[in-house]
Amino acid sequence: MAGTAVRIDGNTLGLPGGVAVRFIRTLRLPETGTHPLPPGLGEFPVRRVADHLDTVPEQWRARGGVMLPVYLREAMWLDFSGSAEPAALQVGVGKVCAVSGRPWSDRLSRKPQNYVVLPRQPWLDGINSGSGTVRQFVAVPLGLGATVEGQVTGEEVWGGIQLQSFPLRAEPLAAWRRDQRTLRRRSGPAAGYGAAPPAAAPAPGAAAMGLGAGGSMRQEVYRDARPARDWTDEPAGRVFVHLVTPPQWHRITGEAPPPSPVDRAAYTRAGLPWYDYYDQAAEDLPAANDLATVKPVGNWLGDDLAPWQPPTDNQVTPLKDPPGKPVQDGKW
Repeated sequence: MAGTAVRIDGNTLGLPGGVAVRFIRTLRLPETGTHPLPPGLGEFPVRRVADHLDTVPEQWRARGGVMLPVYLREAMWLDFSGSAEPAALQVGVGKVCAVSGRPWSDRLSRKPQNYVVLPRQPWLDGINSGSGTVRQFVAVPLGLGATVEGQVTGEEVWGGIQLQSFPLRAEPLAAWRRDQRTLRRRSGPAAGYGAAPPAAAPAPGAAAMGLGAGGSMRQEVYRDARPARDWTDEPAGRVFVHLVTPPQWHRITGEAPPPSPVDRAAYTRAGLPWYDYYDQAAEDLPAANDLATVKPVGNWLGDDLAPWQPPTDNQVTPLKDPPGKPVQDGKW
């Protein structure tokens, strides 16, 4: 696979076919109950492994890709709202599919579906728990068994996040572009799928980290409405995203890590918004059997003692439907 297939522009990863991915800091949800979508609190900084070959672990040099810093038990979501054209995007957590719960694959699957469809899916906040919900992505160190990878496979080898994109074939892509031109002529500039929730300024171990499951929130993972033949057989680009603790981030990059996550009770008390997203025209995927038994990280890290204050009804905002440097790939 070509090493220049994926590019980084600021903190945004660009995969072939117009796919744009940003990693967004957010409030960690309680591990009981089901909640609205938490807000975005700014982007995680993202850096290329190739720019820090003298200070990254040896296996990172082999895998290539990029890295970002996360605090223990910090939550994140993946924003796809900048994607320009239709694409099928696979999202792995420790090389376990976050949509199907199955092992990482270089092929698209429909039974069960092992990808999200862009730009229909504007973001993904966690693993697919079905019935219109996901369980939040939460950072934990490898070695405890708390990651999704550890619970599904019985091992913690990879950690991190894996992304792989499949564009449309030439004919369906040309048809989509024609449809878009027609829509623009009829209605003026396209509004798109809705921007990500506005960011709020955040309040002021182990090097290898993975993602475990946190609290549940209302979010659908949409079923692909296209025929399977519309997508290419081979991925056009992929990238390994390494997760690193803030102290290791400073040692590797020389940069100060982001400030610690904002207090969620203080956020809610301030009257700041939470979100609710629903697309009536799209069909939600069922629960992924392999992800159904994944337990929240609190089973390993103890009770979540951070104060919780649920948002009031008027704090939940409904959302509308919805050049850079090359990133080097490696063996993973």
